[in-house]
Amino acid sequence: MSVSPQRFGRGSGIFRRKPIDDVSDERETDLTRSLGLWQLTAIGVGGIIGAGIFALAGAVANETAGPAVLFSFLIAGIASAAAALSYAEFAGMIPKAGSAYTYGYVVLGEVVGWFIGWDLLLEYTAIVAVVAIGISGYFSFLMADLGLNLPAWMLGAPGTGDGHVVDLFAVVLCLLIAYLLNRGIRAAARAETIVVVLKVAIVLLVVIVGAFHITRSNYEPFFPFGWSGAITGAATVFFAVFGYDAMSTAAEESKDARRHLPKAIIYSLIISMVLYVLATLVLTGMQKYTEIDPESGFSSAFAAVGLSGIADVIAVGAIIGILTVMFTFMLGVTRVWYSMSRDGLLPAWFGKLHPTRRVPSRVTWIAGIASAVIAGFLPIREAAELTNIGILLAFVVVCVAVIVLRYRRPEIPRTFRLPGMPVIPVIGVVFSIWLITFLEPVTWLRFAVWFVLGLALYFFYGRHHSKLAR
Repeated sequence: MSVSPQRFGRGSGIFRRKPIDDVSDERETDLTRSLGLWQLTAIGVGGIIGAGIFALAGAVANETAGPAVLFSFLIAGIASAAAALSYAEFAGMIPKAGSAYTYGYVVLGEVVGWFIGWDLLLEYTAIVAVVAIGISGYFSFLMADLGLNLPAWMLGAPGTGDGHVVDLFAVVLCLLIAYLLNRGIRAAARAETIVVVLKVAIVLLVVIVGAFHITRSNYEPFFPFGWSGAITGAATVFFAVFGYDAMSTAAEESKDARRHLPKAIIYSLIISMVLYVLATLVLTGMQKYTEIDPESGFSSAFAAVGLSGIADVIAVGAIIGILTVMFTFMLGVTRVWYSMSRDGLLPAWFGKLHPTRRVPSRVTWIAGIASAVIAGFLPIREAAELTNIGILLAFVVVCVAVIVLRYRRPEIPRTFRLPGMPVIPVIGVVFSIWLITFLEPVTWLRFAVWFVLGLALYFFYGRHHSKLAR
């Protein structure tokens, strides 16, 4: 009996490819399929809107771009949109957990898949930490505004203020999200959807009320740091416009991943970018960029114009709303880790599911503790620098892979076909590489260290224990 070689994939050695026929069956999964279209969209919006508005928008406006932070988000959004369409095409073909890791493994080979998966483990974990620090900044603002003076040692990482030892609130948040995810995907997604609705309402409140307190002179100069400042800002805020990437790791927990995931990716990005543009215009119009608080920008801006009541509402909304970003990216890191363990590239011990809740409990707690350590002991800017280079490289891989697969396997059914092939994915590649060049040298150094560690682990363990190798 002859068997099609496509069934077993092609390539050899470190470039052997996972057969697409083996990952295209929605029925084969040990996870629980319970997420519908709007729950997936809520997870995507929950991952995109959050730290970008409530934390990084103020920091980038104050330190890097000024009012041109608007263009920082638009530049990042253009690059992200090109990649989002590439993700949408893959999501309609490969309804499996792992996202960019799985796509790279299927199209470009095992070592590329490993490289992206290993990279995302650090990136997603660091994003959870960054968001936790951002929430903690609003928590500190709220406590001070209510006249509650908390001990200095628990209010921030070492070096961020007098007497700061650990950002205790950020640590607790990371562990809380890990606990929530361990309760099961159905219950966690239901809570996520409710909080996302609340968060969008808070952002709309900011935009509508803040619009009446805009002073045009605050927009001058619009580019105080030049175009280079706006572009550098884009590289910094980039992780705030790609929550759909982490959302796509939940493919095996979607009721109809082939139809719903592509729509959820596109819907979540459109909703989020509209809100980002409006919110940044309001923030830099209400307060001079030099006076914007880098950690609790919107609350301080509303307090500065005499709306302390709304400032407190925003602080509470930020604390609750940004939790959804932590949820999305911790979900992402655990599902990538689970996929790599299931494929044999990491020990199977990590991929073991809870017997009743059917979630990867072990990696969820490990990710929760790791993000808690980063959040507790690193300033927000240093933690943010851990996040962007790997995500940008993942975008490059996905955009290249969608071109390769379109021409290598044009007959594969696609529920969504990326328009403008190959122009749009090429734009995604160019923009991503361009943004990478604006990252700080220390970001490259940290990435290189993580890459070398991952390379050693792959050649000493993953290469030999891979299911394809066996």
